[in-house]
Amino acid sequence: MKELTGFKKGVDLGGWMSQCDYSKEVLDGYITEDDFKKIASWGLDHVRLPIDYNILENEDGTYKEDGFDRVEKAVNTAIANGLNIIIDIHKTAGFSFDAGEHESGFFVNKAYRDRFIRLWEQIAERFARYDGHIVFELLNEVTDREYIGVWNECAEECITAIRKKAPSVPVLVGSYWNNSAEAVKDLDAPHDENVYYNFHCYEPLVFTHQGATWTDLIDPEKRVGFDELDITEEYFEKLFASAIEHAEKNGTGLYCGEYGVIDRVSPEDTLKWYKTINSVFRRHNIGRAAWNYRRKDFGLTDERLSGIIDELVKYL
Repeated sequence: MKELTGFKKGVDLGGWMSQCDYSKEVLDGYITEDDFKKIASWGLDHVRLPIDYNILENEDGTYKEDGFDRVEKAVNTAIANGLNIIIDIHKTAGFSFDAGEHESGFFVNKAYRDRFIRLWEQIAERFARYDGHIVFELLNEVTDREYIGVWNECAEECITAIRKKAPSVPVLVGSYWNNSAEAVKDLDAPHDENVYYNFHCYEPLVFTHQGATWTDLIDPEKRVGFDELDITEEYFEKLFASAIEHAEKNGTGLYCGEYGVIDRVSPEDTLKWYKTINSVFRRHNIGRAAWNYRRKDFGLTDERLSGIIDELVKYL
């Protein structure tokens, strides 16, 4: 399957410019150059940078130059340390994967979608010169299946606009059910040869999210060990099969923008899960970024993983 060159092994920088309090303290200090150096020392080749729209936009849709400056600094710092970077719009005006963000209306209000496209035109104009080191990810985790028709149309219109400013920068497009691998099959054929399908994987959720209180899909009191479940390479092969088939049929590749294990799971079981899913990623040339570099309940640099991190990074 086609490979997204330069974006094979990465890590997410969640909690810096997204899912944060937007304080100067966080924006200036949550991730520093030392962190980019550490990520590079792990043998990774890129980072994924989630960004909420209000980093770049005022409420009236005008642009924040200091926000764009922050993103540009992150891009330059990554490149200076031998890393490529994905710009991911994690939340846009009118939509967030997290209902608690109280953003709604994107899929029924064209004004929101037009604003989204204008934002991407701005990003493309400002960052096209980093082609070869940068990827654009349109939107994080479309939720409901009913949105797929509107989303396919919006993504096509958005990429058409991006191409006027950035003709060949790779673009990632994910599907519904929060970028489910099983929903990739309902994405339209890629706009061009530099568009790739994007998915996330936290399966099985009962294992990777045990103890989580923000989803009603699992019992937060239940605990389960890796060896109690049938988590095998065959499990992930089956899970990814339709996405792989759809990508190959359309002459493109797959990228997994998020995958990981919650901090309620033992380090030993965490390592087992990463080893298993990594084997399937490698077999099919699926680039990926692990969630998450720091904190957000999944932090790879958190103290809980200090005893195994040198081994774990081999399987990112």
